[in-house]
Amino acid sequence: QVQLVESGGGLVQAGGSLRLSCAASGIMFNMYSMGWYRQAPGKQRELVASISSGGMLNYADSVKGRFTISRDNAKNTVYLQMNSLKPEDTAVYYCNGRHFPTSRGYWGQGTQVTVSS
Repeated sequence: QVQLVESGGGLVQAGGSLRLSCAASGIMFNMYSMGWYRQAPGKQRELVASISSGGMLNYADSVKGRFTISRDNAKNTVYLQMNSLKPEDTAVYYCNGRHFPTSRGYWGQGTQVTVSS
């Protein structure tokens, strides 16, 4: 059974940092592109950052220079290091895995990130 389990969310003051983790099981992790999405109340879910199976990186303009996505294929884990957090970063953050050759994809259940002003 496929599982993506996020951890590391919490409450932090503006300017602080958090590190999110997403541990995957039930897939050949190194064959999947991985991404972090977020959804704030009343807003659409948006892509925050992604990393392809080959290590190609992509970031939303709103987080460039502040967030870093990385992956450890030996641990089947993708990370999101979030620095210089702003209140507008407050959202539920979701881990996503996508196998593009078959269009198969999976979602984690999400972890809450709250940034206070």
